[in-house]
Amino acid sequence: MARLKVTQVKSAIGGKQNQRDTLRTLGLKRIGDTAVKEDRPEIRGMVVTVAHLVTVEEVE
Repeated sequence: MARLKVTQVKSAIGGKQNQRDTLRTLGLKRIGDTAVKEDRPEIRGMVVTVAHLVTVEEVE
């Protein structure tokens, strides 16, 4: 199964609470943090919520 590498590139300061919570759920705490997650619909939805704060790559 494919995996997604999610990296935080912008700060969540000033963002909505649900966006900050989503970053924390993805395992991202600060700029430069990277998390590798399974490519599932739930994860894709979280990434869409914070798309302006993260970059996403597919890894194998």
